[in-house]
Amino acid sequence: MNGLLLDSTALQRVIARMAHEIAERNPQSNLLALVGVQKGGVSLSRRLATALERILGHPVPTGLLDVSLYRDDLSQRAAPDIQPTHLPFDPTGRTVVLVDDVLFTGRTTRAALDALHDLGRPQKVQLAVLMDRGHRELPIRADFVGKNVPTSLQQRIDVRLAEDGGDDSVTLREVVS
Repeated sequence: MNGLLLDSTALQRVIARMAHEIAERNPQSNLLALVGVQKGGVSLSRRLATALERILGHPVPTGLLDVSLYRDDLSQRAAPDIQPTHLPFDPTGRTVVLVDDVLFTGRTTRAALDALHDLGRPQKVQLAVLMDRGHRELPIRADFVGKNVPTSLQQRIDVRLAEDGGDDSVTLREVVS
């Protein structure tokens, strides 16, 4: 099965719903911060922050987190593509929502938790993902999910956002080995 999972309108609706869910589950919104996991979660975290600001009436701090050097498969990859990590706030004592585009095995999320804890000790960490495709290898579950899409291991979910040069769509495609 190949095809469009979310078009631009559906993507906007999903992000708005996720922002409302984050706001509802975090009544102490002054302690809330978003951290986008490089690369896929960065633009998504910024969109969520914009939506949350409209809902909460105040800005929500947003940061970027590179997990390349925290991955457990470093020895199996070529040189890692290091991206910037930038947290313009101290995560200590905050509720930090890690944001990523696709949740698959859970290994990127595990790496993100390790990287985040090297920068401070949040009061609480939550996970928001646009798409959850299943196939977990670690006991990790997202707190906020845009859409659950059961996939096969021969499929891939591609998230394309306008900020990253895409067309605001999410598609499913078969991977040719």
